[in-house]
Amino acid sequence: QVQLVESGGGLVQTGGSLRLSCQASGDTFTNYSVAWFRQAPGKGREFIAVHAWTNVFTHYADSVKGRFTVFRDNAKNTVYLQMNSLKPEDTAVYRCAAALRRTSTNSALYDYWGQGTQVTVSS
Repeated sequence: QVQLVESGGGLVQTGGSLRLSCQASGDTFTNYSVAWFRQAPGKGREFIAVHAWTNVFTHYADSVKGRFTVFRDNAKNTVYLQMNSLKPEDTAVYRCAAALRRTSTNSALYDYWGQGTQVTVSS
């Protein structure tokens, strides 16, 4: 199994940037795909981005494509979500999730979850 801890959330104005971190421990990090999901108050969980376990594939939701970038640093056992050109509709709790040797946009396929970090974008 793998343990995930998010950090980097905060308050930012429209058009600003934040970088979220997902620190992993426990199992061989390179065997896991790591995805980012978000959930706004009163809304369902939304897929944002994923970095595949093969370490060469990424995929993004249409709502963030061109603004967000997901990448990993294996030496630090960390996956990052770089968020640029933030909008008020990006306000949500962001969580990272890991899946062993599988990649999906479906949250049900992920077994390990961080506790979340709040991102608030002021208008």
